[in-house]
Amino acid sequence: MPADLISLLQHLVRIPSVNPDNAPGTTNVGEAEVAGFLEGWLEALGAEVVLEEIKPGRPNLIARFAPRDGRSRILLGPHLDTVGVEGMVIDPFAAEIRDGKLWGRGASDTKGPMAAMLWALQMNRERLADLPVAVDFVGFMGEESGQWGSKDFVGRHGADYCFGMAGEPTSMQVVHVTKGSLWATLRATGRAAHSSQPERGENAILKLVRALDVVDHHLGRALAGFSHPVLGRSTLNVGVIRGGSRPNIVPDCAEAELDIRITPDLAAGGGARAMLVELLENHALPLELVRCHENPPMETPADHPLVRALLAVSPETGLAGAPWFSDAAHLSAGGVPSVCIGPGSIDQAHTVDEFIEVAEVERGAEFFARFIRDCQTGFAL
Repeated sequence: MPADLISLLQHLVRIPSVNPDNAPGTTNVGEAEVAGFLEGWLEALGAEVVLEEIKPGRPNLIARFAPRDGRSRILLGPHLDTVGVEGMVIDPFAAEIRDGKLWGRGASDTKGPMAAMLWALQMNRERLADLPVAVDFVGFMGEESGQWGSKDFVGRHGADYCFGMAGEPTSMQVVHVTKGSLWATLRATGRAAHSSQPERGENAILKLVRALDVVDHHLGRALAGFSHPVLGRSTLNVGVIRGGSRPNIVPDCAEAELDIRITPDLAAGGGARAMLVELLENHALPLELVRCHENPPMETPADHPLVRALLAVSPETGLAGAPWFSDAAHLSAGGVPSVCIGPGSIDQAHTVDEFIEVAEVERGAEFFARFIRDCQTGFAL
């Protein structure tokens, strides 16, 4: 077993847990190995640990230190997976310490926050079973793609919890509001022909790009009408476009992938998908909406008792918002008010030379340890 906090983080980074869904860049994929290590580590602290397989070989991990006896429960919930390693300019799994930083995939997002949470539990191991508010540890699979782990967890177990803390690199700020997203794929179809006689075909690429100009103009302007005092306005990005097979063939199919970032007022007002569908219909655009994946925005009240409790731990901790989404949004949407918090900077997440400051991890562990000690007095839930 790792003897100290930084050794624990090194061990976690050295266990590849790359999400297999999006260009992993390695054959060492999936969350099973890191979940297996955590199972043993948490059981050694006295936890009852359950692995719940969400996809083949890809489990959530749930560790409970106190019996399910009706007391209020909160959770520390980092995700187990990382993004891919393709293009990294450092050894992604070396966990080298250099210049006061620990380098490697997941160091910031989100094994640094995970290690801080785990070490805080270790520092409080003698009191965890008797706290008036039970503190559980939950490791979510699949956050870096479809968030299936948090969605499944809140559906099965959400009623047991009154608050969640998703481990993310927030520089130890309490991120209580985040944007949601709609990833939508639009498809244009045409008719193939030899490019020497393009008039005999129907060019799907040209149909798509002309229609996208209308989408960008009208939907972009409409989205700007939905805003939040912390998050700013809802936005649209055309991130991927593809079509055709050869320059001498008139393409008969083309697709574009959109990313719409959703503020809470847009979600409450009917949502981005409805706006997109209405725009396609009103402008008679020759596009078909073929795939959608939506993540909800999150807005946990700043005066929630557990938010106030987190802010009371350290004078350096304040409230923050973020344009990204996380497992916390799915927990909140499922009835478990949640926030994101953890050491490290989101600016280092997913980078080719990902790192986290060692001192930040140490400060994060002490923060969570103090918060768990504060649970001894209970909260007005």
